Amino acid sequence: MPFDLSGQTAIVTGAATGIGEAIAKRLAEAGATVAVADLDKEGADAVAASLPHNAFGVQVDVTNSASVNAAVAEVLKRSGRVHILVNNAGIAGKAGPVTDISDDDFAKVMSINVNGVFFFCRAVLAHMKEHRYGRIVNIASIAGKEGNPNMIAYSGSKAAVIGMTKSMGKEFATDGICVNAVAPAVVRTKILEQLTPQQVTYMTDKIPMRRTGEPWEIAAVVHFLASPDCSFVTAQCYDASGGRATY
Repeated sequence: MPFDLSGQTAIVTGAATGIGEAIAKRLAEAGATVAVADLDKEGADAVAASLPHNAFGVQVDVTNSASVNAAVAEVLKRSGRVHILVNNAGIAGKAGPVTDISDDDFAKVMSINVNGVFFFCRAVLAHMKEHRYGRIVNIASIAGKEGNPNMIAYSGSKAAVIGMTKSMGKEFATDGICVNAVAPAVVRTKILEQLTPQQVTYMTDKIPMRRTGEPWEIAAVVHFLASPDCSFVTAQCYDASGGRATY
């Protein structure tokens, strides 16, 4: 099939549900052995059991660098290589005016959405550089480009993901490693349950297609960016927004 991933190992974080699960399924169907990484080990194992090519679940707390390092070590022990990393784990966080967001509210979102991406990238990049091959795809958001009101932590965290992606993509551009991001608009997942109906309406009304995205539609974009065919694309942020973002 196009963008064949046979013989490759992929780590997908936050893959027990939603977009992460859809990405894990897409990469596995393309031939990859997928490490379904999630804080919910039972959920990760359940998703892995549904996938081909010896997929397996890995428990990880993306906010803890020791946990991330241990998870990567486990994947390397079981498969020998990490060809693909998809940093998908993330939360929307508390919705509300900036003045109502506590230190803890803000720190929790940053810890998962920003630190988690940094910890995982740091944990795999030396290995990828040694083998002169790697694909990293970070799941950002249109909120990181445009800023959604009453979502200060989420918008700021996703802007950071885009910036880190561009930085790493340029830093490792001559090492056979491509680092890119995908910026979805609102997608129909359980994360919507963390938002108010007004926030969902605000985001959907900005989408020219007048609908939410589906997880499989995001997975399709990730598939290309995770493949060997993505050989001259790095440090980029691909929108999957139904036309919302045009730059």
